[in-house]
Amino acid sequence: MTTGRHTATELDPSLDDYQLASALVREAGQLALLMRMGGLQGERKTSVSDVVTAADHAAEAYVLEQLQRCRPQDGILGEEGASVAGTSGRTWVIDPVDGTYNFLHGSTYWCSAIALKRDDAGSGNTADPSVILGAIYQPELDKLWLGGEDHPATLNGEPISGSGDASVGEICAATYIHPTWLADPRTAMPWHAAAVSAASLRMFGSGSCDLGRVADGELGCWFQHSCPEWDWLPGKAIVRAAGGDTAVVKVNGLNWFVAGGPTAVRELSTALTSVPQFA
Repeated sequence: MTTGRHTATELDPSLDDYQLASALVREAGQLALLMRMGGLQGERKTSVSDVVTAADHAAEAYVLEQLQRCRPQDGILGEEGASVAGTSGRTWVIDPVDGTYNFLHGSTYWCSAIALKRDDAGSGNTADPSVILGAIYQPELDKLWLGGEDHPATLNGEPISGSGDASVGEICAATYIHPTWLADPRTAMPWHAAAVSAASLRMFGSGSCDLGRVADGELGCWFQHSCPEWDWLPGKAIVRAAGGDTAVVKVNGLNWFVAGGPTAVRELSTALTSVPQFA
């Protein structure tokens, strides 16, 4: 496949799902990085910090093309608009560049991510579908997290197992909330209740990079509201494969996504739901 001046690898359909996911995020991430090196400009989506670039579109187009060739029966859902109905009961969820603001401004804290989920028709659990596997690749640091139901969590092929089962008051919590949401008590109050329960806070701007680090123990836990599937499912799969826990809790009509050790997830969930509920 050729995208502008950049040629990406055609993948072998005989790869298993984990090998395919690993190759897809690695190739997509390297393609985006090469395009950034050649010069990019961003286009605003919903705000000055929510942007998209030609690299996002090219990386998603690459993954879409490879999946349609390698897994023609599977569905596909992408952040930048890819939408293919499948017949297998499985869907690949693509985030070609997670942390686009960071990516566009020269930070290394961005990644390509993919998940394979089940199409849980009729389960009613639309906010948190069951996920088979996840892969996250941070190109500039050459970090590849991988894990799922049939694959222990790994970082560059080495087993990882999180940071243990400490209380949230003893560990670092990663999070993200847009400044406009901090002006809304429906989100500001639960966010504050969870934030003050942690030993320290980090806000880096890429949920999948954060979740990979929860899985490998660099970060203790993580929480964020209103995550689309492409920001949640790749990391969810890897955190759970690393022996961690995840949860989705609803507060004031919004879903909050939580990951970490079982104790931290339970305590963060309790903090988030401890605030007054608005009609």
